[in-house]
Amino acid sequence: MYKARTKYSMLTSGRTQFLDTAIECSELTLPYLVRQDDDTTGKKTLLQPYQSVGAKAVVTLAAKLMLAILPPQTAFFKLQMREDKLGEQFDPELRSEMDLSFSKIERLIMDFIAQSNDRVVVHQALKHLIVSGNALIFMGKDGLKHYPLNRYAVERDGNGNVIEIITKELVSRKVLGIESPTPTDEVNKPDSYEDDAEVYTCVKMDESSGSWRWHQEVDDMILAGSQSTAPKNASPWLVLRFNTVDGEDYGRGRVEEFIGDLRSLDGLSQALVEGASVASKVVFLVSPSATTKPGTLAKAGNGAIIQGRPEDVGVVQVGKTADFATAANLAATIERRILEAFLVMNIRNAERVTAEEVRLTQLELEQSLGGLFSLLTVEFLIPYLNRTMLILQRSNQIPKLPKELVRPKIVAGINSLGRGQDNESLTRFIQTVGQVLGPDALMKYVDPSEAIKRLAAAQGIDVLNLVRTPEQLAEMQEQAQSDAANQSLVNQAGQLAGTPLMDPEKNPQIAEQAQAAIQNIAPPQE
Repeated sequence: MYKARTKYSMLTSGRTQFLDTAIECSELTLPYLVRQDDDTTGKKTLLQPYQSVGAKAVVTLAAKLMLAILPPQTAFFKLQMREDKLGEQFDPELRSEMDLSFSKIERLIMDFIAQSNDRVVVHQALKHLIVSGNALIFMGKDGLKHYPLNRYAVERDGNGNVIEIITKELVSRKVLGIESPTPTDEVNKPDSYEDDAEVYTCVKMDESSGSWRWHQEVDDMILAGSQSTAPKNASPWLVLRFNTVDGEDYGRGRVEEFIGDLRSLDGLSQALVEGASVASKVVFLVSPSATTKPGTLAKAGNGAIIQGRPEDVGVVQVGKTADFATAANLAATIERRILEAFLVMNIRNAERVTAEEVRLTQLELEQSLGGLFSLLTVEFLIPYLNRTMLILQRSNQIPKLPKELVRPKIVAGINSLGRGQDNESLTRFIQTVGQVLGPDALMKYVDPSEAIKRLAAAQGIDVLNLVRTPEQLAEMQEQAQSDAANQSLVNQAGQLAGTPLMDPEKNPQIAEQAQAAIQNIAPPQE
């Protein structure tokens, strides 16, 4: 059985090509994200690109993905009863009560997430996924912790399932309470720091028990109290990938797919910046046989009058304006192509840009997100929700739910885009019918109650106790007809009261008849 340090060295050999590519992608976008193992101390100066298009593209795409998988002010999941377990005799009123209870549990879980630093760590992990294609998140007791690609190694089976994870960290020996090794010790490496210890965390899948087990090692010795376990479906170790390739243990990032454009844009930007710096330099040439002295010309102030001939003095010009224009046009074309690939919405430059045009442009960009975070929904949202629910259930903050009856459903990410497409199609259909066939045909052929339910479902809104049922609408209609009939009788009585026949002075018997009629119409008093 290998030690964690030895196993980590063995696994890093297969990580080298992915790490090298991730470092190059990081240098063209956000240089501080991914670095070599020996660059983590911050003593090495980072290379800065000549353009900021890559950084803007990564930050924008990370923000869009963040809003898609963890939307604010709303739950990214929904607890619901399994339809196949309910049966036909299930009471609808009981289901309504259960839905209300599930809604309360959803709010408790979202409040727990909002009070933690999960969104900050997830946003940082998303930037690493876009640039390097890989990220590791540990869901500990104190919140989430992110590991970049240069600090962990992973091994997967033939189906892409994780079977082993090893992380590497530098922790002060004073914090760990461990003495520094002697110079003759084998584990004392020349590149290690005297006060820092290399802490390796080894995570393995135990097939016999069906659970995850992990421990930490320092100087090839297991730290006391570092062993822990977790259920198979609620592991705190989330190994994320952006794009998957069959047979590879690591993922591929979005930047790697467009690294050619980023290289070209960075080279063109460097040429334009350096060329503009040279072209902006002003140098005057004075003819050797001229009567104008260079010193007199140099000392002359603005608006000064000196003796000389204009043809004796000239200015050095680069004369590369056409070449600069060609490079600038190509750079603009590549920049537009990169921004479109990273879903940066560019509104056309015009005097009148309608809100409908902006909305359609944004909708088109959001629809292209589907293939980007579909993998995140499976590899991040579901394990993240399962682990969060397990933590809250162990602390008795939420009740334990029977897995055979209650199933959480992810409503964010790719599912949210599907609802948005349904909403767009349904709205467009209703508008088309109303404009082409008229409002009368719309009210005749389209069921309003069914349209309301489908619009609510497309927007993720629960219609329970919000939209009136057909029975409630029938009761309201009957009550309205009854009120109208009573009001009609009252109006008729008021009109008859103004006639001579209804005057009590002229017809004494009418008072007794009116009193009897009022007693028959008025409801009994409680």
